[in-house]
Amino acid sequence: MTAADLQLPDDVDALKAMILAMAEKAARAEVLETEVADLKARNTDADEQIAKLKQVLKAFNRYRYGRRSEKQSNKADTDLDEQGAFVFEEIETGIAAIEALVAKGRTPSTTKRASRPRKGFPPHLERIHVVIEPDELPEHAGKQKILIGEDTSERLDVIPPKFRVIVTHRPKYAFKNEDGVIQALAPAHIVESGIPTEALLAFVAVSKYGDGLPLYRQEAIFLRDHVEVDRGAMARWMGKLGFELEILADYTFDRIKEAERIFADETTLPTLVPGSGSAKTAYLWAYARDDRPFGGSGPPMVAYRFEDNRSGDCVARHLDGYRGILQIDGYAAYNRVARPDRGNDGALLAGCWAHSRRRFYELHASDSSKVATATIEKMGALWAIEEKVRGQSPDRRVAARQETSAAIVADLYKLWRDTLPRISGKSKLAEAIRYALNRRETFEQFLRDGRIEIDSNIVERAIRPQAIVRKNSLFAGNAGGGRTWATIATLIQCAKMNDVDPLAWLTQTLERIAAGWPASDIEALMPWKFQK
Repeated sequence: MTAADLQLPDDVDALKAMILAMAEKAARAEVLETEVADLKARNTDADEQIAKLKQVLKAFNRYRYGRRSEKQSNKADTDLDEQGAFVFEEIETGIAAIEALVAKGRTPSTTKRASRPRKGFPPHLERIHVVIEPDELPEHAGKQKILIGEDTSERLDVIPPKFRVIVTHRPKYAFKNEDGVIQALAPAHIVESGIPTEALLAFVAVSKYGDGLPLYRQEAIFLRDHVEVDRGAMARWMGKLGFELEILADYTFDRIKEAERIFADETTLPTLVPGSGSAKTAYLWAYARDDRPFGGSGPPMVAYRFEDNRSGDCVARHLDGYRGILQIDGYAAYNRVARPDRGNDGALLAGCWAHSRRRFYELHASDSSKVATATIEKMGALWAIEEKVRGQSPDRRVAARQETSAAIVADLYKLWRDTLPRISGKSKLAEAIRYALNRRETFEQFLRDGRIEIDSNIVERAIRPQAIVRKNSLFAGNAGGGRTWATIATLIQCAKMNDVDPLAWLTQTLERIAAGWPASDIEALMPWKFQK
């Protein structure tokens, strides 16, 4: 508007009002300009933060998926430790928070997220159907609606766990003009004269030994619903549970030792020294069985054994009389059960190539050794072959390995033998090479026997959850707590390995044991036999 177009009133009061309105409008425009500038600055800053976080996330993903898979294999091991998972979650949360903040200052068209493929929810979940009809407007009066279609969407909902009290009534009856009283027997429970049902015992056990939720945290969660259960009482429940389930854990270990090939590994489990209040390092030994990679049909399983040390005596006691294949890492204690020392009564030791691969990968990732990089590339070809023969018969696996893998292994050992004299004996590369050369016999076992795996990842995946539970729990209490831990964790992990809900299985099993399930039919109680 030009000055000529501006019509000014002759009345003084009207002129004042007009000037005040124009001043207010100018002030509002100035505020809007400031807000726009602020939003632009916030958007720019947020975009920079998002870009930085995404770069960190990309680097973290390289660490997450590259450390074990070495980027040369199609097989990605989900072996990320708990601290790494925490970093990943926090980065994703930070990006989402920034995007939500800046979205307030953008139009809907600019904030709409690109669609991404979504997995459907499992069919067994309850569906609650909500129908939203359009509003009935005045212009719709007298018109007939015809349904021509609909849009549907699904969102995941949750009903938090809910406590309830089971009140059991047992009426007493007497017969008229007769002596005596009749009454139903009280139902049997794992914890007699106590407050927990078998479902509550299972819930506490799975939360602690399966999900890494210590008893003191469960105690606090219970209090949210004004349910006071002392953690000491829960600890006594778990001790009773360990006693009742020990026969199932021992049965699992016996089944494992019947296998042609088993895997072994161990991890630390801090415990308290009685009377001192200090902690000492104890160990969980893990023994796993999974025949599916060489065409077997038996269920996968794992058994943990608690020990206060890591000596070879533990292995000798656990595997006394075992004559099958023992797939291990490079720990020397397993040599106690090896065939060279015990003749035909010993186990045939098979090595884990993954442990050797990790040593070379550290050098490859830092671009500090061409030999390490060449080693990783050749090893990647070995894993590619294993992917192709997984699930096939032992004979077919051996044939494929002899046809291709044997030559690759020979090339690797020639590369290492030629390289070792030319490098410093104290270098990391020399250490990695010596590690592989000293274990050549056990490493090459997989070329001669199709039942042997190229690595021991099966038992590592089985023992990893206990490392996470251990971090959350700090220590196992004492030796008794360690044995209880090993017993209950054995059965919960077996349920997971067989794709069975551990809570549903343990609840049913405890109810059966309380009701007097016969010891002669233990097999029917095992997780791999579970039926709802």
